[in-house]
Amino acid sequence: MDLRKIKKLIDLLEESNLAELEIKEGEETVRLSRIPKGTVTTMPAAAPVHQVRVEPQPAATSATPATANESTDKALPEGHIVTAPMVGTFYSSSNPEAPPFVKVGQKVKAGDTLGIIEAMKMFNQIESDVSGTVVAVLVESGQPVEFDEPMFVIG
Repeated sequence: MDLRKIKKLIDLLEESNLAELEIKEGEETVRLSRIPKGTVTTMPAAAPVHQVRVEPQPAATSATPATANESTDKALPEGHIVTAPMVGTFYSSSNPEAPPFVKVGQKVKAGDTLGIIEAMKMFNQIESDVSGTVVAVLVESGQPVEFDEPMFVIG
């Protein structure tokens, strides 16, 4: 594919509100995706699944009154909160018959898969960025999730 075409596709992606764009031209395929700040994405060589690692975000300090989001955070159990790195549909297991990746009380290591978010027919693994015990699973399988929505609490 011509470099000028790829640059044009990048411009189109930046001007739109799309998160991902894939173009197939003959046997060539170009996939462009926006990665929210604070996430790292790697693509395995043979698997069509993105591996997404959520990086912990530093707590913002401000003297302003508590917002609705801050009051929601206070209602969460103590521990490290893993948030959704993208908008999509959350699945707790790889298929409906399979057991969930994690359950409350289960010990996890950094890098363990917590769940999957389907976005634009792509399945993105959500990995734990810390080791610990799953204190809470805040979303149900099949539920839509928003960017930065709390999904798991790991203590």
